[in-house]
Amino acid sequence: MTDEDALVSVRGLTVRYGMQIALDRLDLDLPAGRIVGLLGENGCGKSTLLKVLAGVYADHTGDVRLAGHRPGPESKALVSYLPDQSSLPDRARVSYCLGLFEDFYADFDRQKATDLIDFFGLDSQMRLKEMSKGMREKVQISLAMARRARVFLLDEPISGVDPAAREGILDGILRGLEADSLLLVATHLVHDLETALDSVVMMRHGRVLLTGEVDDLRAEHGASLEQIFRKVYR
Repeated sequence: MTDEDALVSVRGLTVRYGMQIALDRLDLDLPAGRIVGLLGENGCGKSTLLKVLAGVYADHTGDVRLAGHRPGPESKALVSYLPDQSSLPDRARVSYCLGLFEDFYADFDRQKATDLIDFFGLDSQMRLKEMSKGMREKVQISLAMARRARVFLLDEPISGVDPAAREGILDGILRGLEADSLLLVATHLVHDLETALDSVVMMRHGRVLLTGEVDDLRAEHGASLEQIFRKVYR
């Protein structure tokens, strides 16, 4: 893949937190129209990479491009980012959050968000503080996936919910995803996402350890993606 083919292109990306290196000269190319799993142990740099791509963390070196744009207003307009920690006010009703996103993001599709809220079986008049962690996660996913973005960055979107609810949440994430969008999902729950992923990026110590198409990796290793993941990180 050439730089021109990549919707996301990263060269030599380095991030330090004091003496600790979070991302270590990382190189990565991701094309449009893919669902990519960003896999790795806690502390391997997944969240930091997503923050840089989302344009919310700027203290880095190296070259980062999204559709040819360096991180800034033009790149942020292409990206919908779901962090691992919610910034929504506890006392807010779902309906208030919908209005908040509609005011803040020009590309926010309120009808799509409302449809997702309904798909998840949520009441738009409920306050977030009255909801379980899984219900709140569904609200945040509904908001993030309702933007007409080209790049969706989701940081551990199903880690806080019970296994029975994960399939429904994954269905909601993929519901209405445009064919030319890039969905990059950071997760350690490989088993739950395996069937949805086109390709994976496995990270360790701030670098890419292994990357490839899921079908190719399964054929090469004669194993499931979860088995490959366990073998790589054993």
